[in-house]
Amino acid sequence: MFASYFENKKPVYNKLSAFGFVKQESGFTYSVPVVDGQFCFTVCVNSDGKVITNLTDTASGEAYTLHLVPGAVGAFVGRIRSECQDILRQIAEQCFETDIFKSPVTRLVLQYAEQKYADRPEFLWPKFSNNAVLRRQDCQKWYAAILTVSKQKLGLAGDETVEIIDLRGKPETIVTLIDRKKYFPGYHMNKKHWFTICLDGSVPVEDIFNHLDESYLLARK
Repeated sequence: MFASYFENKKPVYNKLSAFGFVKQESGFTYSVPVVDGQFCFTVCVNSDGKVITNLTDTASGEAYTLHLVPGAVGAFVGRIRSECQDILRQIAEQCFETDIFKSPVTRLVLQYAEQKYADRPEFLWPKFSNNAVLRRQDCQKWYAAILTVSKQKLGLAGDETVEIIDLRGKPETIVTLIDRKKYFPGYHMNKKHWFTICLDGSVPVEDIFNHLDESYLLARK
């Protein structure tokens, strides 16, 4: 019932500590009284980022689980569920960040952009939650779009999806790059000024870094 708050998210461990979590061998733990102290709600975030909750009756010390039953109704159980949800919502908003992209190459590219330009991906489209952009902070122009698309949309064989990056390039450079195997016309972009790379290891990550730097510079013009 509570898993949806942390779907496609990962913990930022220093923010957990700031929120009030206590570091233990198994991970981080946060406990807070709910329903006027009648219960203790405990949230654990383990080293893998998994969130586990436990609600205990303060008087008896026994676990309470009725609030986890979807069909359970009534003012009392509704209050318990609501207070627990509010706590988890705060934790998700304040201590977790979006973690959509799974490709190791994508993660390296995002890490590079954050370390070099202090830019983090922006998820602009709620209906397309696995798409993001990187933009310059000074002029607010995009210099990269990271998307999840079907290989078929790039003209490749296979039904599976692949993470891609759209980058700016000089028109004369793009013409020489496009081979429809490693480099593709800009997906959903102006194909004269943008090109696409699959973030699947087909292009060395150092080459992608160089293209990202060039795209960053072109975004200023």
